[in-house]
Amino acid sequence: MSKAPLAAFPAIRPRRLRREDWIRRLVRETTVTPNDLIWSLVVHDGPEPEIVVPSMPGAPRMSVSRAAEAAREAKRLGIPAIAVFPYIDPAKKDPQGSTASDPDGLVCRAVAAMKDAAPDVGVMCDVALDPFTSHGHDGLIENGVILNDASVERLIEQGLVQARAGCDILAPSDMMDGRVGRLRSALEAEGMTDIAIMAYAAKYASAFYGPYRDAIGSASVLTGDKKTYQMDPGNAEEALREVALDISEGADMVMVKPGMPYLDIVHRVAAAFALPTFAFQVSGEYAMIQAAAANGWIDGDRAMLESLMAFKRAGCAGVITYFAPRAARALGA
Repeated sequence: MSKAPLAAFPAIRPRRLRREDWIRRLVRETTVTPNDLIWSLVVHDGPEPEIVVPSMPGAPRMSVSRAAEAAREAKRLGIPAIAVFPYIDPAKKDPQGSTASDPDGLVCRAVAAMKDAAPDVGVMCDVALDPFTSHGHDGLIENGVILNDASVERLIEQGLVQARAGCDILAPSDMMDGRVGRLRSALEAEGMTDIAIMAYAAKYASAFYGPYRDAIGSASVLTGDKKTYQMDPGNAEEALREVALDISEGADMVMVKPGMPYLDIVHRVAAAFALPTFAFQVSGEYAMIQAAAANGWIDGDRAMLESLMAFKRAGCAGVITYFAPRAARALGA
């Protein structure tokens, strides 16, 4: 709680601390640096270095070799980690998401290439089946119902393959019940005790994921919606219960997704649990800033940096964002 000022105007003039750039920097309460960023990028399996995604200008799909270059770029810019997501050839998708656990698959090859190119840059992998399934859901389906326990078993297979490939952080984003505990137990059983888990602990059934689904190719195949497993946007107390469960099951870090529309959740989670809390500035948030800037309605760089500041001010340890390299350059990295 802020203390009341001991004096009033004109003895107190708050603008004294805003009058010059140097003093604004001196008294700034929250700052953003490249250390706060995780670069979100999508990889594809073709020869093209980059493939434009119209709904995500400036965030193309990257080839494996281009992703390795991105890892080296992250190192130069001081970005600590990269979160990698795959675009899977539709011909390789099936209802079980079989290629998710292929040790020679796209994700594993991308992880290996990125770690070889920049060993000091962390790599985070999404543990979810939606890029790999022909129906676009994060789990297995039977008679139109998402199967929780059977899906978790497939997710464990996927996570272990990613960890063996060199992934540093496994990030289960599926929102199946119990998957963090099962994943932690499986890692322990394999002797992979140093692999961190960042749980998508409060992931909402949001309208802000559309451009990402374009990028990974699930938008055209998704059947129905994800409201039976992703959270209802109206719920806040439930988010705290979800976070508590994931921490109890072995999560090292937790995430709120989407980001900007859920800053209240970020703040409550960070205050309640004092565990590293991240937000995902999702594709829809990214695309809105990019589109408004392209139309000249806002200053794109200022809006980008202001949005990142908001995450930090709300209590985030860091932000997963498609803006990471651009933001790092704007911050003077």
